[in-house]
Amino acid sequence: MDIRDDQVFTISNDVLFQEVSGETVLLDLESEQYFGLDEVGTRIWALLNEGQGVDAIVETLLAEYEVEREQLAGDVRELLAALLDAGLIAA
Repeated sequence: MDIRDDQVFTISNDVLFQEVSGETVLLDLESEQYFGLDEVGTRIWALLNEGQGVDAIVETLLAEYEVEREQLAGDVRELLAALLDAGLIAA
């Protein structure tokens, strides 16, 4: 699936999440699998939870981290694709 800049995702109702020491642990109730997000992944998850779209997430992170836009946008899309594939978020 191509991820558009204006796309907004929703977090699945079947996912429980808890932040622990700056990282987030996700539990997919349907598959009973755990997933872990590092500090940046945790920030992206929080922005998803606020209802921000892809472009807004990238802009927010650009203001918070010293990173090239192209690299950041690619990394954000890669994480979103993985979360989609795992059924943790929906378009």
